[in-house]
Amino acid sequence: MMMDCQKWPEPVIRVQDLADSGLITIPKRYISQIPTTTRHNASFSHDDVNIPVIDLGGDPEETVRLVGEACREWGFFQVVNHGVRHDLMRSAKAVWREFFNQTAEAKEEFANSPVTYEGYGSRLGVQKGAVLDWSDYFFLHFMPASLRNKSKWPAIPSSLREAVDEYGEEVVKLGGRIMKILSENLGLQEDYLLNAFGGEEGIGGCLRVNFYPKCPQPDLTLGISPHSDPGGLTVLLPDDHVSGLQVRKDDRWISVKPLPNAFIINLGDQLQIVSNDIYKSVEHKVVVNSKSDRVSLAFFYNPKSDVVIEPAKELVTKERPPLYPSLTFDQYRAFIRTKGICGKSQVQSLMNCNNN
Repeated sequence: MMMDCQKWPEPVIRVQDLADSGLITIPKRYISQIPTTTRHNASFSHDDVNIPVIDLGGDPEETVRLVGEACREWGFFQVVNHGVRHDLMRSAKAVWREFFNQTAEAKEEFANSPVTYEGYGSRLGVQKGAVLDWSDYFFLHFMPASLRNKSKWPAIPSSLREAVDEYGEEVVKLGGRIMKILSENLGLQEDYLLNAFGGEEGIGGCLRVNFYPKCPQPDLTLGISPHSDPGGLTVLLPDDHVSGLQVRKDDRWISVKPLPNAFIINLGDQLQIVSNDIYKSVEHKVVVNSKSDRVSLAFFYNPKSDVVIEPAKELVTKERPPLYPSLTFDQYRAFIRTKGICGKSQVQSLMNCNNN
């Protein structure tokens, strides 16, 4: 039976409200089904290991080499000297924290649905009875500009819309700059990946602001379950004070230690497809804690919704045939709108399908 993706399958509970209620045990719906040894932060974190840090203000040729190395070995890296003003980064986080600290009634004016996710939300996927993550979020469309509906953006705090507008413009520039570096590293024309995603006017860009409330039983749940990002490139502005992001590396979970005023960059499934598996999107998750909440801003630099994504012909050879079928980004993300995030099952199923 086909699921109705126009509405949530059951009443949506706000995680922040649960956390503020003073409960000492979390509802069963939030208990992760991932084995405790895999879920628990301390078991697989390494204090002496961190994702690569790349100075975008350094030698251009060295930057291309380092980014390519990070993409092949990690799928994640941090960037400094990226060109986005530090005060803009701070103000973007501040206005969103202020939004989440408003009354429940004020936030519910922006409650979302599964159709586009735009607005205030607390779950992904429309499967009834699904295990839920310990997080709330606000999702908005930014690119193409025709989808930028500011009436759906919170008007309080009064500076939010202006801050998001300026922040989004700067992050789009940064995403385009990184896409050019990736194209060059793959031996493609500088604008290849940008054009493959629909060009400057066609690329999709959206912002997901994550709010992770403190949790009385953090070892039982996750802020976001393990997944790879379905889109192209993610530019993450993490919380300065509390870390929570972990990435899978050689079957171990590594806790990312954010640097001040740095962005965390990671590759999504669409870049894995276009690169014909030279680059890989990497599974990651978010853990929560019992002492403080966290706010992070994830900007997704994605293909145009109806553009066909396929392995670049320049990267296909007899020895390395195309590993993925042609698929629009809308067709690809329909999987997540139904089932929610499920590790790397979507991109792996495409590879298996193409090999059969």
